Amino acid sequence: MAFFFGVVVGIVVGLAVTVGFVRCENARSRRRSELAATVAAFARMTVEDSRKILPPQFYPSWLTWLNSHLTKIWPYVNEAASELIRTSVEPILEQYTPIILSSLKFSKFTLGTVAPQFTGVSIIEDGESGVTMELEMQWDGNPSIILDIKTLVGVSLPVQVKNIGFTGVFRLIFKPLVDEFPGFGAVSYSLRQKKNLDFTLKVVGGDISTIPGLYEAIEGTIRDAVEDSITWPVRKVVPILPGDYSDLELKPVGILEVKLVQAKELTNKDIIGKSDPYAVLYVRPLRDRMKTSKTINNDLNPIWNEHFEFIVEDESTQHLVVKVYDAEGLQSADLIGCAHIRLSELEPGKVKDVWLKLVKDLEIQRDNKNRGQVHLELLYYPSGTENAFTNPFAPNYSMTSLEKVLKGSENGTEATENENAIKQMRKEVIVRGVLSVTVISAEDLPPTDLMGKADPYVVLSMKKSEAKSKTRVVNDNLNPVWNQSFDFVVEDGLHEMLIVEVWDHDTFGKRMSSSLNL
Repeated sequence: MAFFFGVVVGIVVGLAVTVGFVRCENARSRRRSELAATVAAFARMTVEDSRKILPPQFYPSWLTWLNSHLTKIWPYVNEAASELIRTSVEPILEQYTPIILSSLKFSKFTLGTVAPQFTGVSIIEDGESGVTMELEMQWDGNPSIILDIKTLVGVSLPVQVKNIGFTGVFRLIFKPLVDEFPGFGAVSYSLRQKKNLDFTLKVVGGDISTIPGLYEAIEGTIRDAVEDSITWPVRKVVPILPGDYSDLELKPVGILEVKLVQAKELTNKDIIGKSDPYAVLYVRPLRDRMKTSKTINNDLNPIWNEHFEFIVEDESTQHLVVKVYDAEGLQSADLIGCAHIRLSELEPGKVKDVWLKLVKDLEIQRDNKNRGQVHLELLYYPSGTENAFTNPFAPNYSMTSLEKVLKGSENGTEATENENAIKQMRKEVIVRGVLSVTVISAEDLPPTDLMGKADPYVVLSMKKSEAKSKTRVVNDNLNPVWNQSFDFVVEDGLHEMLIVEVWDHDTFGKRMSSSLNL
């Protein structure tokens, strides 16, 4: 009996020890998993996330030191930076002058007495060739910026830019590294990321809203000028030591071809009927580089099957943005949703077929509402590799995946590429690439004004693609200097033609001075 009792007690105790050990191990494993998840969450934290958790007094002491010293030297920085920004932005501002204005220039530009505050600094090493520093900053300043604008009817208006609020990341690139003081040959600067830019416009001594459309035109011009003059991948190169630093300047590095195929399950924005969707696509948000699809009326599952091309200047950081709108006739379009894809995710020379989920805002990733999806086919190829592979987007035989399905359904067989068309395309010699044109100057232009002067500008146009660009206007000058560069995508270099025209800008029209076909 005692033996039996001892066996029972031993079994019970053994089971209790086993259960206790298993529970202890499970709890330990659960704590380790939770700790690993916490560490992974901290690894994904951004500067904004840390700022929500930690108050400013817990920021690194060296960041406080940097801000305090910037405040001390700000009067000197203000003078140099104001002139630098003015000379960089003003030529672009003239280029984007709205058609309702004859000129748009700065009559006064100072950044004021309030220094920006740095909220984060990071260093990116580029091997042995250079060092990149990114400075996150916030600025709610008191600048004194006055625009001198002239309308087509001869009215001059001084417009003040007020209440500027800015948050963004500036990038400084010290490259190339050399073995003499100060250790680098040149420094490049750029606005790496523009998170927020708010401002208001006010006519000095008047109300800008009395002229219909003027406020929106000037605001759009300012934003375009900032985007085109200093926002990454645009960068300004400042030589420190003598040398050739042309390789640091902005230049096309490839072409992105996009097939906008379709969208499905779009949110209906209309009370009666269905939305009339169209899409806007861009790599850089400049008006002359943004592509717009056709509008599909009364359809939440539109099929576009449209082809677009974009110039790429930095495939490692740029991305394609797609915004789908509901057309509202004469009223402003209503945004249905947007999406983007990084170009670094694309394999050069290989088509990527993707469905992208539409969200309300690209900066806010916590949007769980179903706004629909958009279907894209993407192809990226670096400059100089255009003829290294057969382009599946060639117009005379390419089909999207949707078109292949539809064709296969019609024929009752699986859709395939037309082999004869492919062979014929491979035999054709097509020179494709990017044409870079720099308009330097002109001499001894004929006078067109009563005072013996002219206001010349140059219009560049491609005959087949009908792409156009124009320089800024140089007032009262028969020997103008522009020094402006433009890029054109060339589909067929053997048959394309560049047309160069010099025009005289006139308040009530324009007169051609001369033209040239190349």
